[in-house]
Amino acid sequence: MDSYDPDTSLNGTDWLETDEGERIELVSSYHRRKKNRLPNAQLHSVIHVVVENQLALGEAVVIETLARLQGEGLSRHDAVHAIGSVLAADLYELMQESSEATGDAYRRYLERLQALTAEKWRTG
Repeated sequence: MDSYDPDTSLNGTDWLETDEGERIELVSSYHRRKKNRLPNAQLHSVIHVVVENQLALGEAVVIETLARLQGEGLSRHDAVHAIGSVLAADLYELMQESSEATGDAYRRYLERLQALTAEKWRTG
């Protein structure tokens, strides 16, 4: 892959065949070109990559959530951010828990995505 544009659907095969570090750099490069100021550009890029990986792998709930959010008026990029916000919150919760991560954490993540709406994301 030569470039990344979060407002354009990716070819999942090409995306997954690209080295993970290169994926992160492609996302970082996009945000630098757009002159987006981010509190933690590396973490922001990693979250983008995780969401794009889930889409490329065919994770049905993530795909459905992206489509639903776009249908509610979000750009693809904003929908990726909305999904990423749920992912980041769940990762934070996992880091705070003293018990080992289980499949329950991923199930909760998918449930939260199903409840996510553009309005909820906009109003934070």
